[in-house]
Amino acid sequence: MNALVPLPVIMPLTVCGLSLFIGPRLRWLHRVITVGVLAGVVAVDLVLLVESDRTGPLVVHLGDFGPPLGVTLVADRLAALMLTVSGAVTLIVLVYAMGQDMADREENAPLAVFHPAYLVLVSGVSLTFLAGDLVNLYVGFEIMLMASFVLLTLGATEPRIRAGSTYVVVSLVSSLVFLAGVAVTYAAAGTVNFAQLAVRMPELPLGVRTMAEVLLLTVFGVKAAAFPVAAWLPDSYPTAPAPVTAVFAGLLTKVGVYSMIRAETLLFPGNRLSDELMAVALASMVVGILGAVAQTDLKRLLSFTLVSHIGFMLFGLALGSRDGIGGAIVYTAHHITVQTTLFLAAGLLEKRYGTTELTRLGGAARTAPLLAALWFVPAMNLAGIPPLSGFIGKLGLLRAGVEDGSDVAYVLVAGVAASSLLTLYVMVKVWNLAFWRGPAVTELPVEGDVLEESDDPDSAPEDGSGPATKTVVRTTARIPRVMTAATAAAVALGLSYTVLATPLTGLADRSAAELLARTPYVKAVLGP
Repeated sequence: MNALVPLPVIMPLTVCGLSLFIGPRLRWLHRVITVGVLAGVVAVDLVLLVESDRTGPLVVHLGDFGPPLGVTLVADRLAALMLTVSGAVTLIVLVYAMGQDMADREENAPLAVFHPAYLVLVSGVSLTFLAGDLVNLYVGFEIMLMASFVLLTLGATEPRIRAGSTYVVVSLVSSLVFLAGVAVTYAAAGTVNFAQLAVRMPELPLGVRTMAEVLLLTVFGVKAAAFPVAAWLPDSYPTAPAPVTAVFAGLLTKVGVYSMIRAETLLFPGNRLSDELMAVALASMVVGILGAVAQTDLKRLLSFTLVSHIGFMLFGLALGSRDGIGGAIVYTAHHITVQTTLFLAAGLLEKRYGTTELTRLGGAARTAPLLAALWFVPAMNLAGIPPLSGFIGKLGLLRAGVEDGSDVAYVLVAGVAASSLLTLYVMVKVWNLAFWRGPAVTELPVEGDVLEESDDPDSAPEDGSGPATKTVVRTTARIPRVMTAATAAAVALGLSYTVLATPLTGLADRSAAELLARTPYVKAVLGP
């Protein structure tokens, strides 16, 4: 089974190389190959998840060179769970993108560029989850950066280029900080392998350990979009095509959360920065949800809720207990799926009505009841309505906070409760404005909208002093069935976490115990 560990990284890269030789006219072949390889990746991820839970961490030393010289890939329970969830989500988003045909039929987009870039992104995400050392974790981040910039700027429109430039600048600066953290760690410990660092880090001076920890947490905080390094996200993600925004918001930020969990449990045990992490978690919750309350554009609103709910995961990590980390793992898996689903539903709304501005929407529950249902279910899941998985994840975090018993933990418990209530308020606000109320009156065209103008003869003045008033009527577009089916599959995946709540929470609890013990990981990599 160890031989399967590199496949989630190798398979997408191999097929990406093959797809570059396929001409743009053979779109169907691009689709068949990409769907086939991602389905294969999901199958491999499931096998790794079952086997790692049964026997412990699966390890492969590429080229048969052990640490510290060789490249080590490790699939423990946490990595395998994240691989499985991310694989399922990326497959669903790919099907959604194929339904939209966003990459191949946009006039300004390079033909056939979406599928290779998407495969590279999947490979980079898999490498970050499997990396057994800091250097390959850095390489995984850089692979994601290259693919992300291509996907973020598809179509080469001015807003996308501007947002993509901001994203790249922030990512490059964080990469420089990451390199500094790697350099400090290697200079002090003589290795970058996670297992060896777990052994050597406690022997280093406290100041050196603190410097390395702060540098790495800063980088991972930027990737996760935690406050105060989250300002780039609401300006970057909403401009991208709907499938790209969905996979970025749902998945890429969780790579940062995963890296923080890995570093804090394996490299820097003892929870020394607990208070600082709790402060970041609380600020992320509050600032993110207050930003969402103030938004009228649906994509920006969802981007701010993303920042807020990153704070929930950091709260579980900051607690440092088995229940806290287990709750963070459950909530991370839940949030990857639900946040992706909400952005897919927002893309359907934009596809049908031409806008995501809430003040220009209305009556969607009557004109598109299926779309309304596809929005309502994940929205209530994000808000944490029982018995959905959002409620299960939040309940685990609240229980862990109460069991901690410290004053700071109680403040965070209150923050989780308040942020959850405000999330519910925001979701109800979207429902009322976009779906429940009567159709909104559009007085002026919105850039990119499909509009029709009609003269109303009854509105002309009786004395003939002026012309009739022009009424602007918004026209709607049909949503491809493939896009609707993909969104429904994402909704079903989110609901499956509720049905499988007991196995999921049990797996998360065993993952947390394995992370805190550290010994299973170290022995699997270095030997007895």
